Amino acid sequence: MSYLLRVPQTRRLLYPFPQTRVRSALARRHFINTPTYDAIVLNAYADQRGAAASAANATIELSATADLTPQTRADILDRLSASGAKAKLGEVRVLYNIGGMKQVAVVGIGKREELEGGKARKQLTEEELEGRVMERARIAAAIGAKTLRDQKAKNIGIDVSISPHGAAEGARLGLYSFDKLKTPSSRKQDVTIGAFSEPPARTTLPSSSTLAWDTGLAYASSQNLARSLMETPANLMTPKIFAEEVAYVLAGLDNVDVIVRDQEWVQQQGMNAFLSVARGSQEPLRFLEIHYKGGKKGQKPLGFVGKGVTFDAGGISLKPSLNMAAMKGDMGGAATVAGAMYGIAKLGLPINVIAVAPLTENLPSGLATKPGDVADTDAEGRLILADALYYLTSKFKPHSVIDLATLTGAMDVALGQAATRTSDAFWRMPLHPDYLKPMRASIVADLINIGNRSGGSCTAAAFLKEFVLGLETPVESTGEEANTPTAAVVVKEEGETIRWAHIDIAGVMESKEAAGYTPKGMSGRPTRSLIEFARNAASQATEAPTPM
Repeated sequence: MSYLLRVPQTRRLLYPFPQTRVRSALARRHFINTPTYDAIVLNAYADQRGAAASAANATIELSATADLTPQTRADILDRLSASGAKAKLGEVRVLYNIGGMKQVAVVGIGKREELEGGKARKQLTEEELEGRVMERARIAAAIGAKTLRDQKAKNIGIDVSISPHGAAEGARLGLYSFDKLKTPSSRKQDVTIGAFSEPPARTTLPSSSTLAWDTGLAYASSQNLARSLMETPANLMTPKIFAEEVAYVLAGLDNVDVIVRDQEWVQQQGMNAFLSVARGSQEPLRFLEIHYKGGKKGQKPLGFVGKGVTFDAGGISLKPSLNMAAMKGDMGGAATVAGAMYGIAKLGLPINVIAVAPLTENLPSGLATKPGDVADTDAEGRLILADALYYLTSKFKPHSVIDLATLTGAMDVALGQAATRTSDAFWRMPLHPDYLKPMRASIVADLINIGNRSGGSCTAAAFLKEFVLGLETPVESTGEEANTPTAAVVVKEEGETIRWAHIDIAGVMESKEAAGYTPKGMSGRPTRSLIEFARNAASQATEAPTPM
Protein backbone atom coordinates (compact mmCIF):
# COMPACT_ATOMS: atom_id res chain seq x y z
CA MET A 1 0.00 0.00 0.00
CA SER A 2 1.18 3.52 -0.71
CA TYR A 3 -0.35 6.95 -0.56
CA LEU A 4 0.38 10.31 -2.11
CA LEU A 5 0.66 13.08 0.46
CA ARG A 6 -0.40 16.58 -0.49
CA VAL A 7 -0.81 18.13 2.92
CA PRO A 8 -2.13 21.63 3.67
CA GLN A 9 0.31 23.80 5.57
CA THR A 10 -2.07 24.48 8.45
CA ARG A 11 -0.60 21.80 10.70
CA ARG A 12 1.76 23.10 13.34
CA LEU A 13 5.07 21.33 13.04
CA LEU A 14 6.85 19.86 16.02
CA TYR A 15 9.64 22.33 15.19
CA PRO A 16 8.49 25.60 13.59
CA PHE A 17 10.52 26.11 10.45
CA PRO A 18 12.51 28.22 9.80
CA GLN A 19 13.58 29.41 13.22
CA THR A 20 14.74 32.93 12.34
CA ARG A 21 12.60 35.55 10.69
CA VAL A 22 14.01 37.23 7.62
CA ARG A 23 13.63 40.69 6.20
CA SER A 24 13.60 41.24 2.46
CA ALA A 25 17.03 41.49 0.91
CA LEU A 26 15.69 43.92 -1.70
CA ALA A 27 15.37 46.95 0.56
CA ARG A 28 18.48 49.13 0.97
CA ARG A 29 19.61 49.61 4.56
CA HIS A 30 21.40 52.75 5.62
CA PHE A 31 23.53 52.77 8.76
CA ILE A 32 22.45 56.32 9.57
CA ASN A 33 18.79 55.45 8.99
CA THR A 34 18.02 51.86 10.04
CA PRO A 35 14.98 52.03 12.32
CA THR A 36 14.30 48.29 11.90
CA TYR A 37 17.77 47.14 13.04
CA ASP A 38 18.94 47.45 16.60
CA ALA A 39 22.30 45.84 15.81
CA ILE A 40 24.57 45.26 12.81
CA VAL A 41 27.36 42.82 11.95
CA LEU A 42 30.27 44.30 9.96
CA ASN A 43 33.31 42.60 8.42
CA ALA A 44 36.83 43.92 8.92
CA TYR A 45 40.05 42.86 7.22
CA ALA A 46 43.73 43.63 7.64
CA ASP A 47 45.18 45.52 4.68
CA GLN A 48 48.96 45.42 4.27
CA ARG A 49 49.10 46.97 0.83
CA GLY A 50 51.65 49.74 0.72
CA ALA A 51 53.02 48.75 4.13
CA ALA A 52 55.80 46.44 5.23
CA ALA A 53 54.71 42.82 5.31
CA SER A 54 54.05 42.85 9.03
CA ALA A 55 50.87 42.48 11.03
CA ALA A 56 51.98 45.44 13.14
CA ASN A 57 51.93 47.68 10.06
CA ALA A 58 48.60 46.48 8.68
CA THR A 59 45.63 48.82 8.76
CA ILE A 60 42.12 47.67 9.59
CA GLU A 61 39.49 48.33 6.95
CA LEU A 62 35.77 47.59 6.72
CA SER A 63 34.63 45.57 3.71
CA ALA A 64 31.28 47.39 3.52
CA THR A 65 31.44 50.42 1.22
CA ALA A 66 27.72 51.21 0.99
CA ASP A 67 25.37 52.56 3.69
CA LEU A 68 28.16 53.92 5.92
CA THR A 69 28.85 57.63 6.26
CA PRO A 70 32.53 58.64 6.31
CA GLN A 71 32.16 59.82 9.90
CA THR A 72 30.62 56.54 11.08
CA ARG A 73 33.35 54.56 9.32
CA ALA A 74 36.06 56.68 10.92
CA ASP A 75 34.50 56.30 14.38
CA ILE A 76 34.35 52.52 14.03
CA LEU A 77 37.96 52.26 12.84
CA ASP A 78 39.15 54.52 15.68
CA ARG A 79 37.45 52.32 18.27
CA LEU A 80 38.81 49.16 16.68
CA SER A 81 42.32 50.58 16.78
CA ALA A 82 41.92 51.54 20.43
CA SER A 83 40.73 48.02 21.27
CA GLY A 84 43.81 46.43 19.71
CA ALA A 85 41.81 44.56 17.05
CA LYS A 86 43.86 42.73 14.40
CA ALA A 87 40.95 41.57 12.18
CA LYS A 88 42.01 37.94 12.52
CA LEU A 89 39.42 35.50 11.20
CA GLY A 90 36.68 35.14 13.81
CA GLU A 91 37.95 37.92 16.09
CA VAL A 92 34.99 40.00 17.28
CA ARG A 93 34.59 43.42 18.89
CA VAL A 94 31.23 44.79 20.01
CA LEU A 95 30.87 48.57 19.79
CA TYR A 96 28.01 50.42 21.45
CA ASN A 97 25.99 53.49 20.48
CA ILE A 98 27.82 54.30 17.30
CA GLY A 99 26.40 55.93 14.18
CA GLY A 100 22.91 55.82 15.64
CA MET A 101 23.11 52.05 16.19
CA LYS A 102 22.81 50.46 19.63
CA GLN A 103 25.31 47.68 18.94
CA VAL A 104 27.77 46.88 16.16
CA ALA A 105 29.66 43.59 16.10
CA VAL A 106 32.80 43.90 13.96
CA VAL A 107 34.18 40.49 13.00
CA GLY A 108 37.59 39.86 11.47
CA ILE A 109 37.78 38.08 8.12
CA GLY A 110 41.59 37.94 7.93
CA LYS A 111 44.02 39.59 5.54
CA ARG A 112 42.81 41.13 2.33
CA GLU A 113 45.44 39.26 0.33
CA GLU A 114 44.02 35.98 1.66
CA LEU A 115 40.57 36.94 0.42
CA GLU A 116 42.02 37.66 -3.00
CA GLY A 117 43.94 34.38 -3.16
CA GLY A 118 47.37 35.70 -2.26
CA LYS A 119 50.39 34.09 -3.89
CA ALA A 120 48.35 31.01 -4.77
CA ARG A 121 45.76 32.89 -6.83
CA LYS A 122 47.11 31.70 -10.17
CA GLN A 123 46.77 28.10 -9.03
CA LEU A 124 43.19 28.52 -7.80
CA THR A 125 40.06 28.37 -9.92
CA GLU A 126 37.39 31.05 -9.66
CA GLU A 127 35.18 28.51 -7.86
CA GLU A 128 37.91 27.84 -5.29
CA LEU A 129 38.45 31.54 -4.72
CA GLU A 130 34.74 32.12 -4.35
CA GLY A 131 34.58 29.24 -1.88
CA ARG A 132 37.27 30.87 0.26
CA VAL A 133 35.43 34.17 0.34
CA MET A 134 32.07 32.51 1.09
CA GLU A 135 33.56 30.57 3.98
CA ARG A 136 34.91 33.72 5.61
CA ALA A 137 31.56 35.43 5.11
CA ARG A 138 29.81 32.47 6.77
CA ILE A 139 32.13 32.47 9.77
CA ALA A 140 31.93 36.23 10.28
CA ALA A 141 28.14 36.36 9.94
CA ALA A 142 27.65 33.44 12.33
CA ILE A 143 29.98 34.76 15.03
CA GLY A 144 28.60 38.28 14.77
CA ALA A 145 24.95 37.22 14.80
CA LYS A 146 25.42 34.87 17.77
CA THR A 147 27.34 37.51 19.69
CA LEU A 148 24.61 40.09 19.18
CA ARG A 149 21.85 37.63 20.05
CA ASP A 150 23.64 36.96 23.34
CA GLN A 151 23.61 40.73 23.83
CA LYS A 152 19.79 40.65 23.50
CA ALA A 153 19.67 42.16 20.00
CA LYS A 154 16.45 41.27 18.18
CA ASN A 155 16.79 42.79 14.69
CA ILE A 156 20.22 42.22 13.18
CA GLY A 157 21.61 43.50 9.88
CA ILE A 158 24.24 41.22 8.34
CA ASP A 159 27.12 42.59 6.26
CA VAL A 160 26.80 41.15 2.72
CA SER A 161 29.66 43.12 1.18
CA ILE A 162 31.92 40.16 0.36
CA SER A 163 29.34 37.43 -0.21
CA PRO A 164 25.57 37.83 0.25
CA HIS A 165 25.04 34.07 -0.15
CA GLY A 166 27.75 33.15 2.36
CA ALA A 167 26.61 35.77 4.86
CA ALA A 168 23.03 34.53 4.76
CA GLU A 169 24.16 30.93 5.19
CA GLY A 170 26.43 31.76 8.11
CA ALA A 171 23.89 33.86 9.98
CA ARG A 172 21.07 31.35 9.71
CA LEU A 173 23.26 28.31 10.37
CA GLY A 174 24.98 30.01 13.28
CA LEU A 175 21.73 31.09 14.95
CA TYR A 176 20.28 27.58 14.79
CA SER A 177 19.46 26.06 18.16
CA PHE A 178 17.62 22.82 18.83
CA ASP A 179 15.75 23.82 21.97
CA LYS A 180 12.06 23.39 21.11
CA LEU A 181 11.70 20.62 23.70
CA LYS A 182 13.00 22.86 26.48
CA THR A 183 10.93 25.21 28.61
CA PRO A 184 10.39 28.62 26.96
CA SER A 185 12.64 30.35 29.47
CA SER A 186 15.55 28.08 28.49
CA ARG A 187 15.31 28.67 24.75
CA LYS A 188 17.43 31.00 22.67
CA GLN A 189 15.51 34.13 21.72
CA ASP A 190 14.26 34.43 18.16
CA VAL A 191 15.88 37.13 16.10
CA THR A 192 15.20 38.78 12.76
CA ILE A 193 18.05 38.92 10.26
CA GLY A 194 18.38 41.02 7.12
CA ALA A 195 20.97 42.13 4.60
CA PHE A 196 23.06 45.22 5.29
CA SER A 197 25.18 47.08 2.71
CA GLU A 198 25.84 45.53 -0.71
CA PRO A 199 28.72 44.12 -2.74
CA PRO A 200 30.71 46.85 -4.46
CA ALA A 201 30.08 47.35 -8.16
CA ARG A 202 33.71 46.54 -8.93
CA THR A 203 35.69 44.13 -6.84
CA THR A 204 38.71 41.89 -7.02
CA LEU A 205 36.79 39.24 -5.12
CA PRO A 206 35.12 36.47 -7.16
CA SER A 207 31.38 36.06 -6.89
CA SER A 208 28.58 34.16 -8.58
CA SER A 209 25.78 36.18 -10.11
CA THR A 210 23.33 33.37 -9.40
CA LEU A 211 24.02 33.12 -5.67
CA ALA A 212 22.60 35.85 -3.46
CA TRP A 213 21.14 36.52 -0.01
CA ASP A 214 17.95 34.59 -0.70
CA THR A 215 19.78 31.53 -2.04
CA GLY A 216 21.97 31.51 1.06
CA LEU A 217 18.88 31.50 3.27
CA ALA A 218 17.45 28.56 1.32
CA TYR A 219 20.68 26.55 1.56
CA ALA A 220 20.97 27.16 5.30
CA SER A 221 17.31 26.47 6.05
CA SER A 222 17.68 23.14 4.27
CA GLN A 223 20.63 22.14 6.42
CA ASN A 224 18.79 23.27 9.55
CA LEU A 225 15.90 21.03 8.57
CA ALA A 226 18.29 18.08 8.35
CA ARG A 227 19.77 19.04 11.72
CA SER A 228 16.35 19.08 13.37
CA LEU A 229 15.36 15.71 11.94
CA MET A 230 18.63 14.18 13.13
CA GLU A 231 18.63 15.81 16.56
CA THR A 232 15.08 14.81 17.50
CA PRO A 233 14.97 11.94 20.03
CA ALA A 234 14.18 8.61 18.39
CA ASN A 235 10.88 8.20 20.25
CA LEU A 236 9.70 11.40 18.54
CA MET A 237 11.19 10.58 15.14
CA THR A 238 10.04 7.08 14.23
CA PRO A 239 9.89 6.03 10.56
CA LYS A 240 6.23 7.03 10.43
CA ILE A 241 6.80 10.43 12.05
CA PHE A 242 9.83 11.11 9.86
CA ALA A 243 7.81 10.55 6.70
CA GLU A 244 4.96 12.74 7.99
CA GLU A 245 7.26 15.59 9.06
CA VAL A 246 9.03 15.66 5.71
CA ALA A 247 5.71 15.58 3.86
CA TYR A 248 4.43 18.55 5.87
CA VAL A 249 7.59 20.58 5.31
CA LEU A 250 7.40 19.97 1.55
CA ALA A 251 3.65 20.58 1.35
CA GLY A 252 2.75 23.56 -0.75
CA LEU A 253 6.04 23.74 -2.64
CA ASP A 254 5.63 23.73 -6.40
CA ASN A 255 6.31 20.60 -8.45
CA VAL A 256 6.75 18.32 -5.43
CA ASP A 257 5.02 14.98 -4.82
CA VAL A 258 5.65 12.95 -1.68
CA ILE A 259 4.72 9.26 -1.73
CA VAL A 260 4.88 7.15 1.43
CA ARG A 261 4.97 3.35 1.04
CA ASP A 262 4.16 0.82 3.75
CA GLN A 263 5.29 -2.73 4.49
CA GLU A 264 2.80 -4.35 2.13
CA TRP A 265 4.23 -2.40 -0.80
CA VAL A 266 7.81 -3.20 0.28
CA GLN A 267 6.93 -6.91 0.32
CA GLN A 268 5.40 -6.66 -3.15
CA GLN A 269 8.63 -5.11 -4.42
CA GLY A 270 10.66 -8.01 -3.02
CA MET A 271 12.77 -5.72 -0.82
CA ASN A 272 13.74 -8.55 1.48
CA ALA A 273 16.99 -6.98 2.66
CA PHE A 274 15.03 -3.95 3.89
CA LEU A 275 12.42 -6.22 5.49
CA SER A 276 15.10 -8.25 7.28
CA VAL A 277 16.35 -5.13 9.08
CA ALA A 278 12.86 -3.93 10.03
CA ARG A 279 11.78 -7.25 11.58
CA GLY A 280 13.24 -6.46 15.00
CA SER A 281 11.20 -3.32 15.63
CA GLN A 282 7.54 -2.86 16.49
CA GLU A 283 7.56 0.51 14.72
CA PRO A 284 6.22 0.07 11.18
CA LEU A 285 8.69 0.72 8.39
CA ARG A 286 8.17 3.35 5.71
CA PHE A 287 9.63 3.86 2.25
CA LEU A 288 9.69 7.57 1.45
CA GLU A 289 9.70 8.71 -2.16
CA ILE A 290 9.98 12.39 -3.17
CA HIS A 291 9.57 13.61 -6.74
CA TYR A 292 10.58 17.11 -7.76
CA LYS A 293 9.55 17.93 -11.33
CA GLY A 294 11.27 21.21 -12.09
CA GLY A 295 12.85 20.12 -15.36
CA LYS A 296 11.47 19.29 -18.76
CA LYS A 297 9.00 16.44 -19.07
CA GLY A 298 10.86 13.26 -20.00
CA GLN A 299 14.24 14.63 -18.93
CA LYS A 300 16.25 12.08 -16.97
CA PRO A 301 16.24 12.80 -13.24
CA LEU A 302 19.00 13.15 -10.71
CA GLY A 303 18.62 10.53 -7.99
CA PHE A 304 19.27 10.71 -4.24
CA VAL A 305 19.12 7.78 -1.82
CA GLY A 306 19.32 8.34 1.94
CA LYS A 307 19.76 5.77 4.69
CA GLY A 308 16.89 6.16 7.15
CA VAL A 309 17.59 4.08 10.26
CA THR A 310 15.82 6.24 12.82
CA PHE A 311 17.53 4.39 15.66
CA ASP A 312 20.30 1.82 15.35
CA ALA A 313 20.92 -0.38 18.37
CA GLY A 314 22.81 -2.86 16.18
CA GLY A 315 20.05 -5.46 16.09
CA ILE A 316 20.99 -8.76 17.70
CA SER A 317 24.62 -7.64 17.36
CA LEU A 318 23.95 -5.04 20.04
CA LYS A 319 26.18 -1.99 20.03
CA PRO A 320 28.06 -0.93 23.19
CA SER A 321 25.96 1.36 25.37
CA LEU A 322 28.60 4.11 25.28
CA ASN A 323 27.48 6.74 22.78
CA MET A 324 24.56 4.62 21.58
CA ALA A 325 22.29 7.63 22.14
CA ALA A 326 23.91 9.26 19.11
CA MET A 327 22.37 6.53 16.96
CA LYS A 328 19.20 8.61 16.79
CA GLY A 329 21.12 10.34 14.01
CA ASP A 330 21.66 7.18 12.00
CA MET A 331 19.02 8.48 9.60
CA GLY A 332 21.36 11.30 8.66
CA GLY A 333 21.41 10.18 5.04
CA ALA A 334 17.63 10.42 4.78
CA ALA A 335 17.63 13.72 6.69
CA THR A 336 20.20 15.38 4.43
CA VAL A 337 18.39 14.12 1.33
CA ALA A 338 15.07 15.50 2.66
CA GLY A 339 16.75 18.81 3.46
CA ALA A 340 18.28 18.98 0.00
CA MET A 341 14.93 18.32 -1.66
CA TYR A 342 13.42 21.17 0.34
CA GLY A 343 16.17 23.51 -0.86
CA ILE A 344 15.95 22.38 -4.49
CA ALA A 345 12.19 22.93 -4.52
CA LYS A 346 12.44 26.24 -2.65
CA LEU A 347 14.91 27.53 -5.23
CA GLY A 348 12.78 26.23 -8.10
CA LEU A 349 15.76 24.65 -9.86
CA PRO A 350 15.06 23.59 -13.47
CA ILE A 351 15.83 19.93 -12.92
CA ASN A 352 14.01 16.67 -12.20
CA VAL A 353 15.06 14.95 -8.98
CA ILE A 354 13.82 11.75 -7.36
CA ALA A 355 14.82 10.93 -3.80
CA VAL A 356 14.08 7.74 -1.88
CA ALA A 357 14.69 6.84 1.75
CA PRO A 358 14.02 3.45 3.37
CA LEU A 359 12.98 4.19 6.97
CA THR A 360 13.18 1.70 9.83
CA GLU A 361 14.65 1.02 13.25
CA ASN A 362 17.31 -1.63 13.85
CA LEU A 363 16.49 -3.25 17.18
CA PRO A 364 16.91 -6.64 18.86
CA SER A 365 13.85 -8.79 19.50
CA GLY A 366 12.59 -12.32 19.11
CA LEU A 367 11.76 -11.55 15.48
CA ALA A 368 15.03 -9.82 14.60
CA THR A 369 17.35 -11.20 11.96
CA LYS A 370 20.10 -13.27 13.58
CA PRO A 371 23.82 -13.26 12.81
CA GLY A 372 24.40 -16.02 10.31
CA ASP A 373 21.06 -15.46 8.53
CA VAL A 374 23.18 -14.34 5.55
CA ALA A 375 23.18 -10.75 6.84
CA ASP A 376 25.27 -9.17 9.58
CA THR A 377 22.77 -7.32 11.76
CA ASP A 378 25.01 -4.34 12.56
CA ALA A 379 25.78 -3.71 8.91
CA GLU A 380 22.13 -2.95 8.28
CA GLY A 381 22.54 0.35 6.47
CA ARG A 382 23.93 -1.23 3.32
CA LEU A 383 21.06 -3.73 3.30
CA ILE A 384 18.30 -1.16 3.18
CA LEU A 385 20.29 0.99 0.75
CA ALA A 386 20.79 -1.95 -1.58
CA ASP A 387 17.05 -2.36 -2.12
CA ALA A 388 16.55 1.39 -2.43
CA LEU A 389 19.38 1.79 -4.95
CA TYR A 390 18.10 -0.98 -7.17
CA TYR A 391 14.55 0.34 -7.03
CA LEU A 392 15.60 3.87 -7.98
CA THR A 393 18.03 2.94 -10.73
CA SER A 394 15.89 0.23 -12.32
CA LYS A 395 12.57 2.07 -12.23
CA PHE A 396 13.51 5.70 -12.94
CA LYS A 397 16.82 5.43 -14.87
CA PRO A 398 18.49 8.55 -13.39
CA HIS A 399 21.52 10.01 -15.17
CA SER A 400 23.33 10.24 -11.83
CA VAL A 401 22.63 8.90 -8.37
CA ILE A 402 24.16 9.79 -5.02
CA ASP A 403 23.55 7.72 -1.92
CA LEU A 404 24.29 9.08 1.55
CA ALA A 405 24.59 7.16 4.77
CA THR A 406 26.04 7.27 8.25
CA LEU A 407 27.33 3.88 7.25
CA THR A 408 30.59 2.82 8.88
CA GLY A 409 32.45 3.64 12.04
CA ALA A 410 35.56 2.90 10.00
CA MET A 411 35.00 6.16 8.14
CA ASP A 412 35.03 8.09 11.40
CA VAL A 413 38.32 6.42 12.30
CA ALA A 414 39.79 7.16 8.88
CA LEU A 415 38.77 10.79 8.43
CA GLY A 416 37.29 11.89 11.76
CA GLN A 417 35.99 15.44 11.88
CA ALA A 418 38.08 16.61 8.93
CA ALA A 419 36.97 20.02 7.63
CA THR A 420 34.21 20.38 10.24
CA ARG A 421 35.04 24.08 10.68
CA THR A 422 35.23 24.78 6.95
CA SER A 423 33.06 24.12 3.93
CA ASP A 424 32.01 20.53 3.22
CA ALA A 425 35.07 18.59 2.11
CA PHE A 426 35.11 15.20 0.39
CA TRP A 427 37.84 12.58 0.33
CA ARG A 428 37.78 9.98 -2.40
CA MET A 429 38.23 6.44 -1.07
CA PRO A 430 39.35 3.32 -3.00
CA LEU A 431 36.71 1.22 -4.75
CA HIS A 432 38.73 -1.75 -5.96
CA PRO A 433 36.79 -4.87 -7.09
CA ASP A 434 38.86 -7.02 -4.75
CA TYR A 435 36.86 -5.63 -1.83
CA LEU A 436 34.06 -7.90 -3.04
CA LYS A 437 36.01 -11.14 -2.71
CA PRO A 438 35.34 -11.79 1.02
CA MET A 439 31.64 -11.03 0.55
CA ARG A 440 31.44 -13.60 -2.24
CA ALA A 441 33.17 -16.30 -0.24
CA SER A 442 30.10 -17.24 1.82
CA ILE A 443 29.07 -20.89 2.09
CA VAL A 444 25.35 -20.06 2.19
CA ALA A 445 24.88 -17.13 -0.20
CA ASP A 446 26.20 -15.58 -3.40
CA LEU A 447 26.84 -12.29 -1.61
CA ILE A 448 26.83 -11.29 2.04
CA ASN A 449 26.86 -7.78 3.47
CA ILE A 450 30.15 -7.78 5.34
CA GLY A 451 33.71 -8.70 4.46
CA ASN A 452 37.03 -8.47 6.24
CA ARG A 453 37.48 -6.14 9.19
CA SER A 454 40.04 -4.12 7.26
CA GLY A 455 38.77 -1.53 4.81
CA GLY A 456 35.24 -1.53 6.21
CA SER A 457 34.17 1.69 4.52
CA CYS A 458 35.46 0.56 1.13
CA THR A 459 33.84 -2.84 1.56
CA ALA A 460 30.47 -1.21 2.22
CA ALA A 461 30.79 0.92 -0.91
CA ALA A 462 31.75 -2.12 -3.00
CA PHE A 463 28.68 -3.96 -1.72
CA LEU A 464 26.34 -1.08 -2.62
CA LYS A 465 27.85 -0.76 -6.08
CA GLU A 466 26.45 -4.20 -6.91
CA PHE A 467 22.90 -2.85 -6.66
CA VAL A 468 23.23 0.18 -8.92
CA LEU A 469 21.76 -0.86 -12.27
CA GLY A 470 23.70 0.39 -15.26
CA LEU A 471 27.17 0.80 -13.77
CA GLU A 472 30.31 -0.30 -15.51
CA THR A 473 31.43 -3.21 -13.35
CA PRO A 474 35.15 -3.99 -12.95
CA VAL A 475 35.97 -7.71 -12.89
CA GLU A 476 37.87 -8.95 -9.85
CA SER A 477 41.58 -9.45 -10.39
CA THR A 478 42.78 -13.01 -10.11
CA GLY A 479 46.55 -12.86 -10.29
CA GLU A 480 49.56 -10.72 -9.50
CA GLU A 481 47.77 -7.62 -10.76
CA ALA A 482 45.63 -7.60 -7.60
CA ASN A 483 47.66 -4.77 -6.10
CA THR A 484 47.19 -2.57 -9.17
CA PRO A 485 43.73 -0.97 -9.21
CA THR A 486 44.12 0.14 -12.82
CA ALA A 487 44.56 -3.48 -13.94
CA ALA A 488 40.87 -4.29 -13.48
CA VAL A 489 39.02 -5.21 -16.67
CA VAL A 490 35.82 -3.25 -17.31
CA VAL A 491 32.65 -5.00 -18.41
CA LYS A 492 29.57 -2.90 -19.16
CA GLU A 493 26.30 -4.34 -17.95
CA GLU A 494 23.23 -4.34 -20.16
CA GLY A 495 21.22 -1.14 -20.29
CA GLU A 496 22.20 2.48 -20.12
CA THR A 497 25.11 3.61 -18.00
CA ILE A 498 24.67 5.69 -14.88
CA ARG A 499 26.94 7.82 -12.73
CA TRP A 500 27.02 6.93 -9.04
CA ALA A 501 28.65 8.24 -5.87
CA HIS A 502 28.45 6.78 -2.37
CA ILE A 503 29.03 9.30 0.43
CA ASP A 504 29.70 7.88 3.88
CA ILE A 505 28.86 10.66 6.34
CA ALA A 506 29.43 8.74 9.57
CA GLY A 507 32.51 10.82 10.40
CA VAL A 508 30.68 14.14 10.12
CA MET A 509 27.29 13.09 11.50
CA GLU A 510 27.83 14.93 14.77
CA SER A 511 29.89 17.94 15.87
CA LYS A 512 31.46 17.40 19.27
CA GLU A 513 31.81 21.12 19.95
CA ALA A 514 30.52 24.41 18.59
CA ALA A 515 32.65 26.43 16.18
CA GLY A 516 31.71 29.23 13.79
CA TYR A 517 28.42 28.41 12.13
CA THR A 518 28.48 24.79 13.36
CA PRO A 519 26.74 24.23 16.72
CA LYS A 520 27.38 21.27 18.94
CA GLY A 521 25.20 18.34 17.93
CA MET A 522 23.95 16.80 14.70
CA SER A 523 25.51 18.55 11.73
CA GLY A 524 23.06 18.10 8.85
CA ARG A 525 26.01 17.80 6.50
CA PRO A 526 26.36 17.69 3.51
CA THR A 527 22.87 19.04 2.69
CA ARG A 528 24.13 22.25 1.09
CA SER A 529 26.55 20.34 -1.12
CA LEU A 530 23.69 18.24 -2.50
CA ILE A 531 21.77 21.40 -3.39
CA GLU A 532 24.84 22.90 -5.03
CA PHE A 533 25.38 19.70 -7.02
CA ALA A 534 21.80 19.83 -8.22
CA ARG A 535 22.17 23.52 -9.10
CA ASN A 536 25.24 22.73 -11.20
CA ALA A 537 23.47 19.79 -12.81
CA ALA A 538 20.50 21.99 -13.68
CA SER A 539 22.81 24.39 -15.52
CA GLN A 540 23.86 21.55 -17.83
CA ALA A 541 20.77 20.95 -19.93
CA THR A 542 22.03 18.01 -21.94
CA GLU A 543 25.19 16.78 -20.24
CA ALA A 544 25.01 15.02 -16.88
CA PRO A 545 27.54 16.15 -14.26
CA THR A 546 30.21 14.03 -12.69
CA PRO A 547 29.25 13.14 -9.10
CA MET A 548 31.36 14.46 -6.23
